Amino acid sequence: MPLDKLVLIIVCVMAAAAATVWVGTLIAASFSLPFGWLVLIPAALVGYVVFRIIAERVGNAEDDHYDKMEH
Repeated sequence: MPLDKLVLIIVCVMAAAAATVWVGTLIAASFSLPFGWLVLIPAALVGYVVFRIIAERVGNAEDDHYDKMEH
C-alpha cells in the first residue's frame, strides 16, 4: 500500500471520529434549541459531499494512472 493512501485512510478515520463527536453535539443541542436542525441538515450535506469526494478519489484508477506518470 502506497504511503499516500495510508495517510489518506488515517486522516479519514481521524476526521470521521471528530465528525462523529461534532454531529453528536449538534444533535444534542438541536433538542434544546428549536432551530438546531437548521444547522444539522447543512452539516450532514457537507459530510456527505466530503465522503463522496474521498470515495471517488480512492476508487478512481484513471487518477492513479496519471499519478504514476508524474513520478
